[in-house]
Amino acid sequence: MPFMKGREPIRRTLKYLNEGKLVLKDNVRIFSVCYNTYGNHHSGARDLVFWNIPQIQFRNPDVQVVTLKNIAPSPFVRCFFEDGRDMIIDIDSKNRDEIVEHLINVVGKTRKQLVAEARLAESKDNPANFGYGCERHCICEIPGQMSCPGTVPLPEDVRGKFKFAAK
Repeated sequence: MPFMKGREPIRRTLKYLNEGKLVLKDNVRIFSVCYNTYGNHHSGARDLVFWNIPQIQFRNPDVQVVTLKNIAPSPFVRCFFEDGRDMIIDIDSKNRDEIVEHLINVVGKTRKQLVAEARLAESKDNPANFGYGCERHCICEIPGQMSCPGTVPLPEDVRGKFKFAAK
């Protein structure tokens, strides 16, 4: 598999990408990380870019993610909002877990919002859904579908017992 080559190919697996905790608020349009490739106080930002940026990109497909290297003396995250405002978040001398938790608190959606959105995504109001907890209990209730074999016996030409029997 060609996608399993390179440094830490686990970062490109679907399971790893779905495990990302940071889901940005709807009004965030650009998410940029500025860091240096040298210096101990930038190590958390480097780890964030290496390990968490793919997850952030995957979980936030409508947000532009930018990384800027060797521009400023201290690492920071800058978020641009759709109304023109921007926010600078200092990530100097923090490890990547602290950075992610801080970003979740500042520009991330709350757990309550994520649960509400997941509930709306699996909404049961689609007329094609049937089963327990839906509008229709069985597909036989839809006009034009064959009735349940438990209530009305199936015609013999549909049943495999008669269809494939030796003649």
